[in-house]
Amino acid sequence: MPLFNSILTWVMRKRIHQMELFMKYPHEVQKEIWTRLLHAAKDTEFGKKYDFKSIKTYEQYKEIVPVQAYESLYPYIERRMKGEQKLLWSSDIKWFAKSSGTTNARSKFIPVSPEALEDCHFKGGKDLISIYVNNNPDTQMFTGKGLAIGGSHQVNEFDPKMDSHYGDVSAVIMQNLPIWAQFIRTPSLDVALMDKWEEKIQKMAESTANENVTNISGVPTWTIPLIQRIKEMKGTDNILDVWPNLEVFFHGAVAFGPYRSLFNQLIPSDQMNYVETYTASEGFFGIQDQSDSDELLLMLDYGIFYEFIPYDEIQKEHPKTIGLSEVKIGEIYAMVITTNAGLWRYSIGDTIKFTSTDPYRIKIAGRTKHFINAFGEELVVENAETAITHACEMTGAVIENFTAAPIHFTDKTSGGHEWVIEFQKCPDSLERFAIILDEKLREVNSDYDAKRHKDIALKMPTLHSAKPGTFYEWMKRRGKLGGQNKVPRLANDRQYIDDILELVNSQ
Repeated sequence: MPLFNSILTWVMRKRIHQMELFMKYPHEVQKEIWTRLLHAAKDTEFGKKYDFKSIKTYEQYKEIVPVQAYESLYPYIERRMKGEQKLLWSSDIKWFAKSSGTTNARSKFIPVSPEALEDCHFKGGKDLISIYVNNNPDTQMFTGKGLAIGGSHQVNEFDPKMDSHYGDVSAVIMQNLPIWAQFIRTPSLDVALMDKWEEKIQKMAESTANENVTNISGVPTWTIPLIQRIKEMKGTDNILDVWPNLEVFFHGAVAFGPYRSLFNQLIPSDQMNYVETYTASEGFFGIQDQSDSDELLLMLDYGIFYEFIPYDEIQKEHPKTIGLSEVKIGEIYAMVITTNAGLWRYSIGDTIKFTSTDPYRIKIAGRTKHFINAFGEELVVENAETAITHACEMTGAVIENFTAAPIHFTDKTSGGHEWVIEFQKCPDSLERFAIILDEKLREVNSDYDAKRHKDIALKMPTLHSAKPGTFYEWMKRRGKLGGQNKVPRLANDRQYIDDILELVNSQ
């Protein structure tokens, strides 16, 4: 295994030179990708509708092809799921990534073409490892196995030929991994792709507890219960007693800041590494490429062409977009993508902000529909996660999950924000936690600060401490355990929080 580790480490580091190319020539790389995408799809139904053959410039592309929401592309996707091809993309599509629908109640089915699998998702996974081994040349991760925590998939029952499938994007990727990648991962696919989450956790614990796990890939919220279950089985408080060679956790889907102190407890080692990724059903977008920074390198050669909607345009019916060359550091944008799976000018619902333009690095700000702006405070997920992480650090608290929503005006009271927080370790004072949370929100968001002035528009946040397991039970009741499912951090209405508070009050 040491020889295998040395060889694979050397192979992975070779990709770094290709990354340096798109970092040095970002606009040229993006223009080439855009040209190839339009050429590949010119004879599809969508390409003929918008006459891709006549489009020569980005400005023409913006004028002719509208920004698309899922709903506008769904008629094409539905027809493909029923057996038709060459609608949005030129190659045959046999896989769909089923989104949990975090911005609406309905599931979304995102087409995953062979090109998207190979040139985006797989390439992103290889680049993630390449960056890690380049930053950690003495890594021993290939002397053991990688534990991947994902979802499940099933046959597409809408297709008369039954030759296509859909499922969590993690399951789609795992099912299609090359043989060499299957060799270095655990557990076996029959366990990794189980659909009953609680049974799956038990089976994963049983099948991996005796493996030499050196690295973990998954969503923090669903990695926690697996580690806790294995610790219970093995009768230890330290997961390193089970996996002494564990060295890195590759994570994504939710911000890691609020979970860092919990993982420091679960994996008590100052040698443990954490690497963030920005992945979604629609593609692989960013990788944390610097060990000393939580910024994400925007990956520009994955067959994805990027555009951005300025923050004040996001809620408009026909928003204006700008190209990569026009973005400004510190501004919040909604991301729009054109992909090698036939998503054309598709607004994915995420907001990001640029921290660098040479090379292009970003931070995830939140979701276009996950915010609180009931009083003009424009509170985004990034603000909330920054503030709650700071409050935890200042009060010694450790959290499992949280959500927040507005408290609306009455004829006698100001409005405000209501938070439900599940602590694994409670703060020294819940009142002090609320004060620090509020102060940090005022520091990072000037609109929130203005509305909090003298409690005129916003009063102090109202906090509820939920018992351990509350959010897990809530997600279970909604059929949202595991996979890519996430607790909504913020909502501009009370749909989620009232449901959770009903559960909290019944405890």
